[in-house]
Amino acid sequence: MTFEYVCTRNDLADLLEIPHGKLTHVLYVAKVDSFYKIFEIPKKSGGTRKICAPTGDLKQIQEKLYSILLHHQQFLRKQNNIRTNISHAFEKGKSIITNGEVHRNKRIVVNIDLQDFFDSFHFGRVCGFFEKNRDFALPHELAIVMAQLTCYQGKLPQGAPTSPIITNYICQTFDMRIIRIAKKYHLDYTRYADDLSFSTNDKKFIEQWEPFYNELTHEVERAGFKVNTKKTSVQYRDSRQTVTGLVINKKLSVDHRYYKQVRAMADSLYKTGCFNNNGVEGTVSQLEGKFAFIDQLDKYNNIKDVSQQHSVFCLNGREKQYQKFLFYRYFFAHEKPVIVTEGKTDIKYIKAALKNLYTEYPELIEKTPEGHFEFKVSFLKRSKRFKYFFHMSQDGADAMKNLYNFFSDKNPKYTNYFKVFSGCSNKNLCNPVILIFDNELSNKCKPLHSFVSHIGLSSSDKDRLKEDLCMKIIDEGNLFLVTNQLVDGKAECEIEDLFDDTTRNHVIAGKTFSSNDKADKEKHYGKEIFANFIQSNYKSINFDNFRPMLNNIVKVIAEFAGTEG
Repeated sequence: MTFEYVCTRNDLADLLEIPHGKLTHVLYVAKVDSFYKIFEIPKKSGGTRKICAPTGDLKQIQEKLYSILLHHQQFLRKQNNIRTNISHAFEKGKSIITNGEVHRNKRIVVNIDLQDFFDSFHFGRVCGFFEKNRDFALPHELAIVMAQLTCYQGKLPQGAPTSPIITNYICQTFDMRIIRIAKKYHLDYTRYADDLSFSTNDKKFIEQWEPFYNELTHEVERAGFKVNTKKTSVQYRDSRQTVTGLVINKKLSVDHRYYKQVRAMADSLYKTGCFNNNGVEGTVSQLEGKFAFIDQLDKYNNIKDVSQQHSVFCLNGREKQYQKFLFYRYFFAHEKPVIVTEGKTDIKYIKAALKNLYTEYPELIEKTPEGHFEFKVSFLKRSKRFKYFFHMSQDGADAMKNLYNFFSDKNPKYTNYFKVFSGCSNKNLCNPVILIFDNELSNKCKPLHSFVSHIGLSSSDKDRLKEDLCMKIIDEGNLFLVTNQLVDGKAECEIEDLFDDTTRNHVIAGKTFSSNDKADKEKHYGKEIFANFIQSNYKSINFDNFRPMLNNIVKVIAEFAGTEG
């Protein structure tokens, strides 16, 4: 069903795939405004921005509605062969980078800011759009419902998932009118939410500034907006030119002062455990976003493919700072014990085992009253970023050796970040990093044997590992090793060997499971399919052989907490 067939409130509930009664309850019983939580976040320019975020049933409805509106937008653009390069905010594949690129290396750059942008989209305007726009043309009563579901206290709220896409829908006509003015004066035009940017290489444009500005202001006011004259700027090539916070003179970059501020924030975090972000205490996630943004720009300018092989010893200064921050967040000051596995399927097995045995392991998992599982440990999700900064490939056990190097003085080419932070931070360590390997210590060709050789484990320590199946790798540190037990008299065991014969012999589409990557694909399915089967059927799977490994994880966490406490 699309909006073409939505004529009643019940039709809308069907489109949202929710019970008719739930939609009625949200609208007229609980009342929409009661579903919002209000908080403030710091602005880059100083001060704070009020965020009104939906919760509960309304949040779910808005998220679903956003998906439907996005799908409808993509359908309309494909049907009408529209390729927009005007709006760059809240658009897939667009960002402040693509927005700034349009205006890079231009003689003159003009920035115009729309005042109180989101507040300009009041209830009547949203309702009128859904009723009168030919791509929706909803009945009046239904247009009112759309506005009720997406407005808070009579206007589109910042913080709602539906607000950005609705503003872009409503601004389509506005953008077409502005682009006509821009073309008249030989200007390139883009919009990033409330930021309008224009640029040209025509040195005569400045002589036409007054008529251009008058026409633009008239069109802005006609569309129900107002120019924030305090933020209007005209920038020339021989000075610093910026668009949506990026310096765009020759290449796209952040202001050097911004980078110095981010470094200062990080240094404060490392030393004191907190930092100031525009007058309020910042969060680690905010700081990570700043580092990621700087890194994204660097790679954009250098056209550097993060998937290509490179050396962690060739990072530039900014990348080294980002690498340092990533280690701090994910391996030194992490909020939960972190588990690093050989492969991504291992994570699925362990999560499934914990969900099955959750009553036995309250230290690792809990079930909420609503029936959802919450893990008290985190599982490192390897990504291109970790591959780039730590040589941790997205699958495979060799990555463990590369990670170990950043905890140790064994290889002088690597920075021992654990020692760096231990020396400067007042952060009390309370969570370990646990590396989990298949028990293949006896096989010289397998990862565990290779790892213990890499870290120089003594014969006595190897014997202790065989007996205890867990150990602390570095005396003064938070790095631990855990492996699974040997079963059925085997000399070595993969984690898949912990499942009983009934589970391992399960047939899917006429094929049986094989952990061998070279197995006949016509007869066997591999680890990914097997792991998904385990994940989907965790309630009925026998996880008895997982208990020793889970017990050791609990033991490591308890002992480390006791030692550090």
